[in-house]
Amino acid sequence: MTLFHVENLKKHILYNIVNPIVKCCIYIILRGSQLGPVQRGARDLAAAFSVPTLDGRFVYEPGLFRGSLVIHAFTNKSAFLESLWSSAEALAPLVHELPQSAHVLFLSLDDSALSDALWMKEQLGFVSQRGTLSRLHFSPVPVFALGNWIPAVLNSWGCTTHNCGLSQAVFTSGEWKMPVIVKRLDARYDWLTKRWGQRSYRLVDAGDGCVPSPGVEGAVAWVSEDGCSFFTKVQSLAKSNVSGVLVYAGPGKPIRDMTCEGAECDPPALDVPAAMVHLEPSVVQALRLGQSVNVSFQATPSPKFFICIDQQGALVEMGGFLYPTFKFINWQAQWFDFHTRLLSALQIPATVLSVFDRVQMQGQRGARATVHLPPEVLDSDLLELEVSLTCPSSRDMSCAHWDRTVQLFVCCDPQSEHCNTELGRWITAFRRGSGHWLTDVSPLLPLLDSPTCSFTMKTDPWAMPWVVSLNLRFNSAPLRPFRVTSLYTGGTFDKGYNERYQTFQFMAPDSTKKVELYAVITGHGSDENECVEFCVTSHHFTVNSVYNNTLTFNAADSPLGCTLKVSEGAVPNEYGTWLYGRGGWCCGLQVDPWRVDLTQQLDLSGSNSVLYSGLFEDRHPNPSAQPGYIIMSSFLVFYK
Repeated sequence: MTLFHVENLKKHILYNIVNPIVKCCIYIILRGSQLGPVQRGARDLAAAFSVPTLDGRFVYEPGLFRGSLVIHAFTNKSAFLESLWSSAEALAPLVHELPQSAHVLFLSLDDSALSDALWMKEQLGFVSQRGTLSRLHFSPVPVFALGNWIPAVLNSWGCTTHNCGLSQAVFTSGEWKMPVIVKRLDARYDWLTKRWGQRSYRLVDAGDGCVPSPGVEGAVAWVSEDGCSFFTKVQSLAKSNVSGVLVYAGPGKPIRDMTCEGAECDPPALDVPAAMVHLEPSVVQALRLGQSVNVSFQATPSPKFFICIDQQGALVEMGGFLYPTFKFINWQAQWFDFHTRLLSALQIPATVLSVFDRVQMQGQRGARATVHLPPEVLDSDLLELEVSLTCPSSRDMSCAHWDRTVQLFVCCDPQSEHCNTELGRWITAFRRGSGHWLTDVSPLLPLLDSPTCSFTMKTDPWAMPWVVSLNLRFNSAPLRPFRVTSLYTGGTFDKGYNERYQTFQFMAPDSTKKVELYAVITGHGSDENECVEFCVTSHHFTVNSVYNNTLTFNAADSPLGCTLKVSEGAVPNEYGTWLYGRGGWCCGLQVDPWRVDLTQQLDLSGSNSVLYSGLFEDRHPNPSAQPGYIIMSSFLVFYK
């Protein structure tokens, strides 16, 4: 697009779009309270709005809009957003993988909204082979002039956390009257885990940083982006005992995502902070003249860059972008699709009993309730657990840190061997409160062997609180489980792990038509092999010394393994390393039972056996120190 065309488009927008906006604002003032309250809280229903776009007008009308909506507010003051919008690799997922149900509205927080909208549309056009998608909408009106509720939400939800807010480098020198403040992008979260301290550092020119440099010990190395990889620069300068590495982009080049590549990512993370900034001439000149330059690092709050409206019309937080790619928008949209399917499944008629309704779960006690089961429930064939975990407040940042195991235990007969048996298992999300799942645990129906049952849901007693809701959903099915026999539990995944297990002998009860292996297995902790959370383990149940039924956690060493589970309910865009595949679980997801029909492997009229073993790389575990552990509940389930 030529400068002539841009100027003509500006005139068109000024006369045909901005003026109507001014008139609209006057009309809004005259109407006053007829607009209703401004929507500001997460989970509030979003009010109607419309905004001008480069192609006309985007209209959101509650109840009429089909799909989910992501609202993205761009600002050129953010190095993170600059990197996001300057990389074809980061942009491509938006035009090639965005779910069909999702729309994205692009806004700008700056006065340059028109040129920003044109630039954003052009950038996406470069990576699209079929033109910009019709579900992407670009507004040339700056956020502060929208005249609706969006600016209030963006500002009230503003933040300074990782890749949210404005990260900046502040340069000072005795030769300057004023500091020089520039935007910066810190190295990717999972590559360099050390962050900048709250102090001033001496800045030293280290050339391209590709080899160790004398005279930089204790200082921040100022290096160009040329010559070698980011990893090589940081690794070589770390050998010189620098306090940090500051890479500057070449003239006219954008700030890039600093990360490792391929085999560079295998060694342990380097213990040095690093960031990228633009080339600042005054800094270059001062260093060339031998003048003293110091640098410090700060974060300035900004409006939120991303907010969402789900398919039910509720305002929802986007969560965290761990690095610059639009995949995070796609994952959030996938979760909205999942949640819509879940809500549809909950409309299927069933007998529903509420156990917990927004009860706080914390401490040794957890959440507890006693439920009286009506007679018709005791005759059911199908049992599903509808569980949600939310934050103490409507905002994600009130949610607990880290991923924790949540277990539901049931006891219906205090004298029974099955009293306080695990009925379900989930993993908490890292500071995100949108978890909602439906888990089929029908094989464990025989555990509900009394009209009155006590339920306990708990996580680590030292963890921050969660607000839990639990409904039991009963229905009918072709076969009914009538007996459950406990098999094996897990334990420390060390040299003696498999020595603890003995062959289990059993006979099928009379009238048995089907026998099923039912197991819930997750691996946690980390030894020198990153076992068991991040290593591939296999779990073998050998039946009658012939049939090997194996569950292998192949995704445990995958950097994006849990992103593939978003469509199954894994909460996306958490503030921890939720993307990595793990040993049988994902952050913010239910642990699905593993079920195997053993009927054809058994002699239903005679004696049978089963033996369990857990292996690491097809051999018995043998860590040198700090072994991980397996949490396992396993059963034989008999149907008639």
